[in-house]
Amino acid sequence: MLRSLIPVLCTLAILPGVSSADEKDTDYKLKAGDNVVISVWGEDKLKEEVRVLPDGSITFPLAGKVEVQGLDSTGAAKKIATELVKYIPDPNVSVVIKSIEGNVVYVQGKVLKPGPVPMPGSLDVLQTLSNTGGFDKFADKDEIKVIRRKGATQQVLPVHYSDLISGRDMSTNIQLQAGDTLVVP
Repeated sequence: MLRSLIPVLCTLAILPGVSSADEKDTDYKLKAGDNVVISVWGEDKLKEEVRVLPDGSITFPLAGKVEVQGLDSTGAAKKIATELVKYIPDPNVSVVIKSIEGNVVYVQGKVLKPGPVPMPGSLDVLQTLSNTGGFDKFADKDEIKVIRRKGATQQVLPVHYSDLISGRDMSTNIQLQAGDTLVVP
């Protein structure tokens, strides 16, 4: 009986480490336009709400300009603390994400409500199109594209709406990323 439980117990001992690794990968990464509240424990004057600038940085008293884009709140706090250590011994920095205004996709073209669409979580093409109120009567549904910026280049990803809506092929129901542009000609 005990021998049959040993593999089960070993698996249970490993699982907590696996789940925490998965959780770490899903932490929200800061983007330009996001608002964060930064505070330093024991330093009442060092509490400020700041917006991540278009270049991915924030400016904070004593720390100056700090690059935070792509970091989670813990990583941003560590980076700010590294700058503050010149003035405050062992600073305990907290970064709280107040709003995720940088987490948007853009929809343009022949939809009823074009413009930025906030991404409170993951969004795919069909979910985003439903947020725009639907197509204008002149929309060319078979020429929809996702434009994704990769550094200095742009990638054009075709969307086969007829296949999506019929359920024949869902491969072009692309998971959108912040900053993507969905074009409906």
